[in-house]
Amino acid sequence: MDGNAAGRRAVRHFASGVAVLTVTTGARTPHGTTVSAVTAISREPLLVGVCLHRRSSFVRHLGAAGRFSVSVLRAEQQGVAQWFADPGRPAGTAQFDPVPWQPDPRTGAPLLTGALAHFSCRLRDRLTLGDHDLLVAEVETGAAGTGTPLLSFAGRLMSPEPEPIPRGA
Repeated sequence: MDGNAAGRRAVRHFASGVAVLTVTTGARTPHGTTVSAVTAISREPLLVGVCLHRRSSFVRHLGAAGRFSVSVLRAEQQGVAQWFADPGRPAGTAQFDPVPWQPDPRTGAPLLTGALAHFSCRLRDRLTLGDHDLLVAEVETGAAGTGTPLLSFAGRLMSPEPEPIPRGA
């Protein structure tokens, strides 16, 4: 165990939402990947940051496209998150066969049906930091629904426990 193992364990205890990023390549071939590292960076302009391993195939596909879509997953979509995290899933269009989706009118990338929210992004910057790339993107449009988010916590996918709202809150 190296000296930073305790730090890595501690960082995994930061709960975060789970999303699937999608992109369509120049050959009109879609690709998706599960992430739990999407964060708001700026409100004006509306910027988000996404962290991916720098050898991720998504990063390679995004290079040519310049635009991607984000589907924020509901608690009921744990299977979808696991599917797009599986490196053994089929490549190209076949990886979307078991998942209902429609094309994002702005990016052309798949928007996953039933997601808690969707947003369309244009890549603004890419920074290599350690073994990951930080993608900075401008949110061009989005839509949000209602429901319970899927969370990543301590290396597991889960639904948040509902807590009663105090009277008068």
